[in-house]
Amino acid sequence: MHQIHVRDGKGFKDRLTMLPEALIPALREHLQRIRLLFEQDLAAGLASVDLPYALDRKYPSATSEWTWQYAFPSANLSTDPRTGARRRHHADPSALQRAVKSAARLSGITKHVSCHTLRHSFATHLLENGYQRSDPMGDIRTVQDLLGHRDVKTTMIYTHVLNRGGLAVRSPLDQIDGSDLHASPARSRIIDAARPLPPTEASPQGTLRTVAN
Repeated sequence: MHQIHVRDGKGFKDRLTMLPEALIPALREHLQRIRLLFEQDLAAGLASVDLPYALDRKYPSATSEWTWQYAFPSANLSTDPRTGARRRHHADPSALQRAVKSAARLSGITKHVSCHTLRHSFATHLLENGYQRSDPMGDIRTVQDLLGHRDVKTTMIYTHVLNRGGLAVRSPLDQIDGSDLHASPARSRIIDAARPLPPTEASPQGTLRTVAN
């Protein structure tokens, strides 16, 4: 169904969000590789995961079933400090954080970027792509559900990021025809006023004089 079911997310709430179709082929290929790794661990007697909420007591064999394995397991085996069992835990989140920071640096982005930045970008792009709909609040409610916000006021913050407001109001200047704007005498005066002054140098008499370019 092209969905991601998030369990115990922020505020210990469950929510549904979208799985991009563009990622499905790469995700399937990834799971095939992980399935081979799981079968190797299973043959070595190491295919076991820690299940929450006492599910291992309710389903004793579930810890070694493919269905319950991590989709993004660690590259190395480790010893569970609580049980002493040697098993493959999930990948450390810090590895993803480092990858995101490295990608931002290589892209020339000078702002602080983290995995959480992708959550903000996700919401902002959703509103950008749908802000021209006849019901702007419908977009807000959709984003609220996808992000799992309890209060729509939290989601409304992204309308300020867009600088368009909740009703997608555009600047009157953007609604002026481009040819009219360029032909406007007022535009020429504004540009002349904003143009930097020519450089100056000290004259022999100690006063400043304009240097011709």
